[in-house]
Amino acid sequence: MQLIDTHTHLFLPEFDSDRDQAIANAIGNDVEKVLLPNVDNSTTQILLNLVDKYPDFCFPMMGLHPTSVNKNYKEELKIVEHWLGQRDFCAIGEIGIDLYWDKTYKVEQEEAFRYQIELAKKYNLPIVIHARESFDEIFKIMDDVIDDKLKGVFHAFTGNDIQAERIVEWGFKIGIGGIVTFKNSGLDKVVHNIDINHIVLETDSPYLAPVPKRGKRNESAYIVHIAKRIAEIKNISLEEVAKITTNNAKQLFKL
Repeated sequence: MQLIDTHTHLFLPEFDSDRDQAIANAIGNDVEKVLLPNVDNSTTQILLNLVDKYPDFCFPMMGLHPTSVNKNYKEELKIVEHWLGQRDFCAIGEIGIDLYWDKTYKVEQEEAFRYQIELAKKYNLPIVIHARESFDEIFKIMDDVIDDKLKGVFHAFTGNDIQAERIVEWGFKIGIGGIVTFKNSGLDKVVHNIDINHIVLETDSPYLAPVPKRGKRNESAYIVHIAKRIAEIKNISLEEVAKITTNNAKQLFKL
């Protein structure tokens, strides 16, 4: 059985004391590859150092996270574009709009999102979308920019059936993480109605650890709990969930 964690922040300080062990744990739990979304210029070099150390296991994305968008976002975007010309990346990400923490730079977040979508088209890369309390704003932009060239995933999906249908119509994947294991999240009912051929697995570690690890630091090894819950929801085997979602990830990210 092989699993791919399509979204982990393994380069963050939460893993400074045991990063190598966390990777060993993941490999020991059938995780074949992990994908690392960039946050901003402060994380890029740490992320790339990790990729250089584990080139067959860690795969980098390049992007500016919406919560890092502020008055100097244009300088940050120049750095993103610089790196895209220097190295290979599996995606532009993570990008999007986050109106949960702070709406001060809403307009700038929208501009940064649009700009990075154009970079994705230029470099023929999928996009990894962070949508937090911002589905309406993101869908409005997506309706403007969607075309045959644009592919990607809505990461850490927590939307409803209607939103999932629109995402699938665009040919995008839906990233399902630990929230699907939370008893009262309601995400299990939405996932029940999403064809598994549109789903990729992710942990978003160190955040959102799945049951039975909820409340602890999340790590890629725990993705098996997410896969097991999807197997229960879909009434199929864990091996089938692993096979299909891994294939979905490989196709989307050209792994």
